Amino acid sequence: MTRISEITEHWFGLCRKPPAVHALQTYTGIPPESAYERLPDGGGGGSGTIRRGIGAALSGMRTLNRNRQLLWFTLLAGLVLAGNTLGQAVLYSINWTWAAQPFIVWQVLNFLLEFATLFSLVFLLAGLVMSVSSKREGSASFFGELVGAKKYLKTLFLWSFVLALAGILLYIIFIYLPIWFPHVWHLEPFVTNWFLQFPFNLTLYPMKLIGDLPANHYSVLAWVYPIGFSQALSYSEINLLLFILTPFVVPFIVLEQKTLMEAVVGSFAMIKRIWVEVAACAVFLGVVAYGVFLTYYLVQAAHGMFTSPVLVFSRPTTTWFALGLLYDLSLLGVAFVVATVGGIAALDLFTDAKTGQITGSPEPESRS
Repeated sequence: MTRISEITEHWFGLCRKPPAVHALQTYTGIPPESAYERLPDGGGGGSGTIRRGIGAALSGMRTLNRNRQLLWFTLLAGLVLAGNTLGQAVLYSINWTWAAQPFIVWQVLNFLLEFATLFSLVFLLAGLVMSVSSKREGSASFFGELVGAKKYLKTLFLWSFVLALAGILLYIIFIYLPIWFPHVWHLEPFVTNWFLQFPFNLTLYPMKLIGDLPANHYSVLAWVYPIGFSQALSYSEINLLLFILTPFVVPFIVLEQKTLMEAVVGSFAMIKRIWVEVAACAVFLGVVAYGVFLTYYLVQAAHGMFTSPVLVFSRPTTTWFALGLLYDLSLLGVAFVVATVGGIAALDLFTDAKTGQITGSPEPESRS
């Protein structure tokens, strides 16, 4: 069994780090700057780099399993998405009840909501990074580290502003370019297809949900699902892309006390060197999440076995509606757990790169 364990750890790149690495770690878990500068340019290649990327994801899963208090990040991030959903419902309710807002006004309102959402997520991520880092030296409270992240509030605030601006620009490109140029890929259908198909859809029109009430009697809650929900998912997909492209900015800010400019430059420099590991980690976690989402087809098949066919835009029965909401929440729960693992894995890659363990070349075959 010992030999099998050694072979498994070697194959997935999960072998224990040399004891000398632990001696280098401080409260932040980050060694002196000189360790980072030893990394050669150009990233790396071969199976070793992919193995390290997948190994970081698996290591993140083990870390989360051992430190269940980190699930507070998962729960709070889910509440942030719920807040974004409610905010989107308020915006659509105002736009419908009063009058259609001009394009600029509408995008400014969306930007403010996006900024509030991203600031909350960035601040939570800072708490996660500090908690995981300090955990290596002993037990640490997620909320305690979250309070400690307040010292970086100004830099995190500025970074959230930059992300929100980039996010709203990407959203305009993805949403409005297909209207201006019909052959361009449209973002929204890709996101909403998972949640708005029968048997769990209500329809894109809230009057199907609330009946024949006059337009000025529509409640804000009538816009929460599916309009606000689908909009929140569209923004969440863009936000995820932004975090994948800039995974090391927050660690540079809270662990290295870098300025925003230094953190951004350092993050892009580091991802240039270890982009294969980052891509392998992101793809592996994406496959896990996508595999869970594929269970949707099993639910569709079960629904077809127990109910007669209906029109796509018909309202489902109360039972299927309740099951649909429960299933949607389960999928989102898995997605946020995977996102938490991704945040932990990014910190592992960051730490390994800073200690010089990621050198851009495969590990020797003799390591175990």
